[in-house]
Amino acid sequence: MIQIAKAACLATALGLVSQLALAGSAAGLWKTIDDETKQAKALVQINEAPNGELTGKVIKLYLHPDAVCDKCDGANKGKSVNGMQILWGLKKSGEEWSDGQILDPKSGKIYTSGAKLMDDGKKLRVRGYIGPFFRTQVWERQQ
Repeated sequence: MIQIAKAACLATALGLVSQLALAGSAAGLWKTIDDETKQAKALVQINEAPNGELTGKVIKLYLHPDAVCDKCDGANKGKSVNGMQILWGLKKSGEEWSDGQILDPKSGKIYTSGAKLMDDGKKLRVRGYIGPFFRTQVWERQQ
């Protein structure tokens, strides 16, 4: 009986540590939700470097799995959006990440970007800025 109780306590503690780790890191798999249509668009894998900098890559497209970035410039022009890095350079600043860039594959435009965890790490508010104008999406963490 004591062994079972110890195992249950250990499992609970590990689960709590895991929850706390999720709450502080944006690294992981995120379902992007379109701010206009409210539909799931893609899965993005976000990685966090030891210095806290974030990068993100599309690993699955829901609505248009064969989409290419026709309006992109440079190396991304005409490339598949699936597998494309769309988020880079976000630097940890307190409870947020800022001063990064995000690519909108639909328009081909690159925006200044910031992100902040919400709802105990279950959601990520992602903003793209051009001057005083911004667009915000709330992404959902996937398990």
